[in-house]
Amino acid sequence: MNTLNSNKLGVALGTAGIVLYLGCMCLMLIAGKAGTGWFFNSILHGLDVSSITRVGVPLGQTIVGMILTFTLGWITGFVIGKVYNWKLN
Repeated sequence: MNTLNSNKLGVALGTAGIVLYLGCMCLMLIAGKAGTGWFFNSILHGLDVSSITRVGVPLGQTIVGMILTFTLGWITGFVIGKVYNWKLN
């Protein structure tokens, strides 16, 4: 049976999270508050996020957000890999 490298899966999911985070940042810069609200309202099945959308996020908070996004993605991938490999044995 093939096993997953838990660390590599964690890095892959963490990196994917960063790419999505950067995509969201670009959307907010290009579309502004109204366009960002429309986009997320569309993909969240009508959930209205306009009241909680904040376009002006400080740089420090953005960096912390990226670090936390990567960390949560890495933990998720690592745990999935470990559980997957554990179920194989």
